[in-house]
Amino acid sequence: MKHFLLACLFPALLTAQNMQLTEQLGKTVLYDDIALSPDGAHVAWVQSTAATTSKQTHIRGTSGNAASVPVNLATTGERKDSDPAWSPDSKILAFFSNAGEKEQVQLWTVNANGLDPKKTTHLKGYAARPRWSHDGKRIAFLYIEGAGGGGPLTAAPVTTGVIDTAIHNQRIAVLDVASRELRQVSPANLHIYDYDWCPDDKTFVTTAAPGPGDNNWWIAQIYTIGIANGSATSIYKPSLQVAVPRWSPDGKSVAFIEGLMSDEGFHGGDLFTVSAAGHDVVNRTRGRKSSVSSLFWQTPDRILFTEYVGGGSAISELTLANNSVRTIWKGAEGLYAFGNFPNFALSKDGKFAAAVRSSYETAPEIWAGPIGEWQQLTANNSALSPTWGKAENLEWTNDGFNIQAWLLPPAKVESGKKYPMVVLIHGGPSSVTTPEWPAGFGMSRAIVAALSSHGYYVFLPNPRGSYGQGENFTRANVKDFGGGDLRDTLAGIDAAIAKYPIDPARLGVTGWSYGGFMTMWTVTQTNRFRGAVAGAGIANWQSYYGQNLIDQWMIPFFGASVYDDPTVYEKSSPIHFIKNVKTPTLVIVGERDAECPAPQSYEFWHALKTLGVPTQLIVYPGEGHLFLKPENQADRMDQTVGWFDKYLK
Repeated sequence: MKHFLLACLFPALLTAQNMQLTEQLGKTVLYDDIALSPDGAHVAWVQSTAATTSKQTHIRGTSGNAASVPVNLATTGERKDSDPAWSPDSKILAFFSNAGEKEQVQLWTVNANGLDPKKTTHLKGYAARPRWSHDGKRIAFLYIEGAGGGGPLTAAPVTTGVIDTAIHNQRIAVLDVASRELRQVSPANLHIYDYDWCPDDKTFVTTAAPGPGDNNWWIAQIYTIGIANGSATSIYKPSLQVAVPRWSPDGKSVAFIEGLMSDEGFHGGDLFTVSAAGHDVVNRTRGRKSSVSSLFWQTPDRILFTEYVGGGSAISELTLANNSVRTIWKGAEGLYAFGNFPNFALSKDGKFAAAVRSSYETAPEIWAGPIGEWQQLTANNSALSPTWGKAENLEWTNDGFNIQAWLLPPAKVESGKKYPMVVLIHGGPSSVTTPEWPAGFGMSRAIVAALSSHGYYVFLPNPRGSYGQGENFTRANVKDFGGGDLRDTLAGIDAAIAKYPIDPARLGVTGWSYGGFMTMWTVTQTNRFRGAVAGAGIANWQSYYGQNLIDQWMIPFFGASVYDDPTVYEKSSPIHFIKNVKTPTLVIVGERDAECPAPQSYEFWHALKTLGVPTQLIVYPGEGHLFLKPENQADRMDQTVGWFDKYLK
């Protein structure tokens, strides 16, 4: 009777504990899209909480103890702001907001003191990433007139009937600040991903490709575009992916990042320069054991850049004359500018920085000051403290590679007792796990805190294919998905078991996206794991090629299309080894996931169900690759912890 009562009560106890954690993490104040004025005197950001979708622009001085000023747009209802950008004279802030409108964003401007807001546009379509011209007379931004945008992380539109093949390219629009005249200046046949004004304000440098934009970022080239006539000239066709093109202060050169990247907006690679005419291409960081993530020109001979190093970040300075690099700051954090969820900004002279800093133990706050000498500016999360264990760095070697991971122990570790461990494999594969507070947009990292709070060790490896140890390391899983990276992870598990009180008979594995594939793959290759949760996974690379909306990403990793070389896709497909699976596996996916479509999860679940392996499939309605609804985020965490508790405890 006692065991029966516990079984009946357990789901309620689990949900209550997770609800408490979700409520705690939901109170976390988040700071997005940080922007530092060129003179370093003011910092702006978009503020929200992890439990809400409302986002409001805030401004604060970087000196003194003054509180931040929320920008009041005198509108009612929930609003979503984004992309604050300072004018060259540091007096005006531009940003996007849907204030007063349902979904459509407009460009607003406000004074540095937060007063006198003005709506400057009447847009109809997706808009993002405003940037001022150097003379302060114009503001450029990315615009898809008459259509939505946001990339493949968001939910794909429902498609029925005759499938629409119309291409809506993202173009550069330029707004004249004085007259409010708006015109699109980039060619209609190019989708623009990123751009930068030339110092003379006559030309843009861009990363661009013919549409459709969601699919073709992986074949983007670097173009210059004349603002007066809209003519586009390709100055560099890369062998891999390119990102963050930026003009030198004298307009003679362009710097950019090139490397093997699996997702637009999550950048990593080597730092390159090329002349404005497309000559003299130079890899400035060849062989460096890091992955450059963003860059800032300081003088025609100096570039400041952020880079992933191991499982952390560094800020370094490159001198072009001799290709020497000096590291200014290094830490166990994830700092980078531009792309998705940027958290670092720099003043015009490069001497002053602002950053959103956090770790597994410290909730995010904004810091500012000279690089490495930052002072904390905000304290909205001072009341939050972790209810999970303190992260530790773990390193080991395998197949000649040095591998790194983060390990979170249970909140309380008792002497003489052994604990279960869950391996959480990151997505990408071109990505990296760095320490961060486990509450953020989408709450995808909340599971780390939940598992640790529930008495698990949580192992977060950065195996080959990850950022942080140079391009050779990132490229080491090409044509070998699930091969060397699984061996690296298994060797890391052995290293953790040898050092910590982990029960080798109670191991679990989980992951999302590429991590979901790796979860599916892992349970077909070994029976070491007693439970698995595969999120947005890929069961069959051959069928996946024809189902997803971003198939161009696969060519650099597999070497050819599935129609030209099906064998390389087949050898890494979990479905071809499905009869090896004995591990109970929960399968989770969003209904409208464009990156890892739901049929892949159906296929894996159906196979396990047919073969008698304990399994369950949960499809969340309306969600894409990134879950947006708080109730679905919370339920996904409940289901994951509940599955591991059922099979590992």
